[in-house]
Amino acid sequence: MITLLGPRGSGASEAHSAVMEQFGPTTPFAYVNLGGEQSLLPRYALALLARQLERKLPAYRRSSFPRLTLGLLASDHELRMTNLAQGRRIIRRELDALQEQAEARYGDYLAAFFEVAGGAVGAPDGASTAALALLRDALRRGRRRLPGRRKFTGSATWYGGHPLLRSRDPWEALVELNLWRHDGDEEDQERLDRVLFSALLEDVRSQVDRSFMPRSYLLLLDNAHTEDGRHFLDLLIRARHDDAVVAGAVCDPLTVVASSNRWLPRWGPATGDQWPWRLRGPDRASLADWREHRPGRDSDDTWWYPLRLRDLNLDEVRIRIELELRHHPDLAPFTRLAPFIHRLTSGLPRAVHQVLELLRQSAVPAEEGPEQDRWLRTLPDRALRNGEETRSLADAALDHLLHGFDGAQRATLAECAAARDLAAGTRLLSTGDWLFGEIRSRWLLLSPGTVTPMFHPWLRRLLLWQLAARPDDWNTVHELLAEHFRAEGRTVQEMYHRLAAERMDEVTGYLVARFPAVPAAQWISEFNLITAAPNRLGPVGGPLDLLAALAPNEPEDGVTTASVIRELITARWVWRDPLADPGMRLNNMIADGFNQLSRLRRNDIVALFNEAERYRNWRHPLTFTSEG
Repeated sequence: MITLLGPRGSGASEAHSAVMEQFGPTTPFAYVNLGGEQSLLPRYALALLARQLERKLPAYRRSSFPRLTLGLLASDHELRMTNLAQGRRIIRRELDALQEQAEARYGDYLAAFFEVAGGAVGAPDGASTAALALLRDALRRGRRRLPGRRKFTGSATWYGGHPLLRSRDPWEALVELNLWRHDGDEEDQERLDRVLFSALLEDVRSQVDRSFMPRSYLLLLDNAHTEDGRHFLDLLIRARHDDAVVAGAVCDPLTVVASSNRWLPRWGPATGDQWPWRLRGPDRASLADWREHRPGRDSDDTWWYPLRLRDLNLDEVRIRIELELRHHPDLAPFTRLAPFIHRLTSGLPRAVHQVLELLRQSAVPAEEGPEQDRWLRTLPDRALRNGEETRSLADAALDHLLHGFDGAQRATLAECAAARDLAAGTRLLSTGDWLFGEIRSRWLLLSPGTVTPMFHPWLRRLLLWQLAARPDDWNTVHELLAEHFRAEGRTVQEMYHRLAAERMDEVTGYLVARFPAVPAAQWISEFNLITAAPNRLGPVGGPLDLLAALAPNEPEDGVTTASVIRELITARWVWRDPLADPGMRLNNMIADGFNQLSRLRRNDIVALFNEAERYRNWRHPLTFTSEG
């Protein structure tokens, strides 16, 4: 069970499309979206999957699912009977009647499930043209005759031998299925679903033993974190475990790729410390890796293979833009903005797509320079069209990322986003641990392995943008956080929030005092952390305009350590925000500041020279770092 884990917009649906496109031409596959608006019963999902897996491939004979089909048929309509013997006679007649009715109306019985659950087989977001064509082929309706009475008899025999059914007589076992569905309690319904899942797995196993048949089958399960999705996965895992471990059957040749935007409750607490699996990155995924790291075979957990989706790196953002050019050549002037888009979004796939859509839809100055910088400064408030709906980029992106959070919770999250350490922020600014736990379980943290829990940078940037529109709340929150860290003696973190509140003199005084007192490398580290503070600088002007607004009212005469450090603080603070300095035009100014500091320090100047060189010859990092 390959499980793609990540926040909404992390590219799981696109991954489903890519897998479909890669393997669909040669492998039977089926796609179901388990997160639709309507509830999806397990039996409906099984029927939709089996119907797609029956697609005829050029190299193989058509697959069929006689056991599953018979189980669905037998439990479909309520039987009117007074005793079991009568039920045995009725069910044979009912099966024949249902077969004829389904073929007359839908072409085949499984196609009838499109009428009640067809919304679950829509194409995944971002599906390519090739993937859409494959999916349409898998869903094509036609006359596929159900197995005749002889095939039904063979499949009924399998039900008569199933350990979950009390009846050993094949036809009485099918009557038992019918009673479970229409007269049974919740436990009977669960038992029926378990038998149907077992039937699907047995059908798949039986296919590969025949000549000219596929050797594996592929299931793509989107949005498996929903209630229906979790129930489906639980049933599938249990059926596999019961068949392969408990009963000792051959493992089924079924590859399952599921996607989840949430931590699944069956794995224990979202901290992951009670789950034997450790999340793997998609770049290292392989059959050998799964075999090496999976838990013991006697555990249900052995069936999982969790892969934590990562954000796009800078090169991948460039490639994404180049691919968009095929359909939208008007994006060509903005290929140079790849570093800006990567810094802004941290490479979250949906965020990259939304920014590109906004650039394509808007009258952005095409030439690099101050005019383009000023336009990009207000990017989150720019209107983004999605069909007939037009909303600001910030609102559209937050509605997607924070789906299910109400207005009050979002306002609290915006305040918590002021804290670099989200655990500290939620502890001080919200009530209870629920909010932090919910953010963690939705994969909305920067990385599962980060020591200090932080919002994903794109989400945090949007929340801070909204908090900046509430200036009184902005100042209050940062003052509360600064006082908290002052009381704990964590002065660097305190100065981080003093700078966010534009208490420039206090921050300058602290860094001036530290400059001769600590090694240069330590001073640079503290300087970098403090100047990574968020800002709510004015919405107009480019980086030089913002710097001018931050200049002291009475500048010092001559060059002093304090004047150089203050100028360096403001320059890096503006540079650190991709919306304030989209083109990173302040690199040379920061480099000059470090050169000046090297002349003002008597010793230990190599680290300052190196820092100056780093900014002067800046190379954009491929992945997100604290440097922007």
